[in-house]
Amino acid sequence: MITIHDKTFQLYISQSEIQTAIHKLATQLEVDLKDQNPLFVAILNGAFVFAADLMRALPFDAPINFIKTQSYVGTTSSGTVQTVLGLNENIEGRTVVILEDIIDTGHTLKKLLQILTDKGAASVKVVALLQKPDALQHNDLEVDYIGIEIPNKFVVGYGLDYDGLGRGFADIYQLKEN
Repeated sequence: MITIHDKTFQLYISQSEIQTAIHKLATQLEVDLKDQNPLFVAILNGAFVFAADLMRALPFDAPINFIKTQSYVGTTSSGTVQTVLGLNENIEGRTVVILEDIIDTGHTLKKLLQILTDKGAASVKVVALLQKPDALQHNDLEVDYIGIEIPNKFVVGYGLDYDGLGRGFADIYQLKEN
């Protein structure tokens, strides 16, 4: 158990389970993308740990860029997506691979897919370490690669935070029910 601010979290997904999911994703990406010269785009802040581990697990070299968005206030999505730091690289005609720590409502992903399409990406693939299918509010979203599906409960650790804290834990913790 860990406590962050005023909330208690219990161990949910171990570091070894996370690494197993990442290596499975890397294998799938190698088969599908190794000859396409993809550009990986990680969503900050949450996906930085996942992106680093996935890029090291890939058996091919590829460039990576970062975009910063924000939609959470406390433990719930605000429903409004703000792009704080944008993509500066030319993506016209390229395969772009979005790296996302977690997909819940899908608001951030929906906005980002539109931005990348408008910038001329040939195709956009989505890789998520975690997905909450029951929280998804955009049924038309296609997530190409999912590491682990989880219930609609708040989680921290492995890059995921609660009001700025908890990102540094190697495991993923779930909010403890009272």
